[in-house]
Amino acid sequence: MDVDELELIDWLTRRQPERPNIPLGIGDDMAIVRSPDDTILLSTDMLLDGVHFDRANDTPSDIGRKAVACGLSDCAAMAVRPVALTVSVALPRSMTRDDVYAMFRGALRMAEAYDVTIVGGDTTRWDQPLVIDVSATALPYAGIKPVTRSGGRAGDLLYVTGHLGGSLLGHHLRFEPRVREAYSLAEHLGMRLHAMIDVTDGLALDAWRLSQASGVGAVLDQTSIDSIVSESARRAADRDGRSAFDHALHDGEDFELLLAVSDKVTASPVELHAVGEFTSTGFMLRRKDGDLGPLEPKGYVH
Repeated sequence: MDVDELELIDWLTRRQPERPNIPLGIGDDMAIVRSPDDTILLSTDMLLDGVHFDRANDTPSDIGRKAVACGLSDCAAMAVRPVALTVSVALPRSMTRDDVYAMFRGALRMAEAYDVTIVGGDTTRWDQPLVIDVSATALPYAGIKPVTRSGGRAGDLLYVTGHLGGSLLGHHLRFEPRVREAYSLAEHLGMRLHAMIDVTDGLALDAWRLSQASGVGAVLDQTSIDSIVSESARRAADRDGRSAFDHALHDGEDFELLLAVSDKVTASPVELHAVGEFTSTGFMLRRKDGDLGPLEPKGYVH
C-alpha cells in the first residue's frame, strides 16, 4: 500500500462535512462531540503484534496494559478525564485461554489505576497475529476546556514532561499515561496552556504536527533536548550507532506530553523541560553552536 497515515488523515478530513455538534473531528488526539447536555471526547488506538508489541517476547499482561495505557494517553493529550473504555480483540487461534485472561488482567489493572471502566468491546478469532483495539470515552474536567493541538501561537514556549528516546528497550510497554499530570498542568497554567499532544511518533514529528495544527512554525533546541535524553536512548545508541539525540528526536512511544505555553514556566506541579518555541514560519533545529537549520519532521508513520 502506497498511502501513509498522514495522507489518509488528510484525505478523510477533506471529505467530511462540517457538523455543528462535532466541533473537532479527525486530526487531534480525540474527537469532540456535543449534545444538548454534554460534551464527550472519543478516541481509538489499534495495536498489532509485530508492530506495537511482540508476543514472542512481551508478556500478555504487558500487552493488555499497553493497549489501555495508549487510550488513556490520548485523554492526557487533551487534558480530559477518561471514564470508559471498550476493548476489541482479534485473537490468534494459537493464543491460549490463560494468555487471553492474562492480557485482560493487564488491561483491567491499568484501567482500575485510573478509575476507568471497561464497558464492552468485541472478540473474534482468526489465523493471523493478535490485534487489540481500545476506544476511550472522556469528559472535560469541571472548569477546564479540552486542550487541542490547534491553539498554539508564535512565541509560545515548548515543554515536555519527561525524558525521551529508547522506548523500545521497555518503556513503550510500561509507561504511565500522563493523565494526572495533564490535569495538574491544565489547572495550574490555565489560559497560558495553548496546545498539547502526547509524543507517540517522535518529538520531531509530533512537534511538527502541533505546529501544523496551530498554523505556526517551530524551532527545537538541540542543547535542551540533549539534557533530557533518556538512559535507554543512550543504551540504544551504543547498540545501533545512531546518536542518543537522534533517538530522542525520532524514536516515538515516549508518551510524554509536549505542550505550548504562552510564557516561561517558572513553577510547575509537574516536571517540565523546555525544548524549543513556536515561530511564525518554518520548522527548524537550533544546533549546539547556535546555527539554525531545517529539521525534517521524521518519526514513526504507519
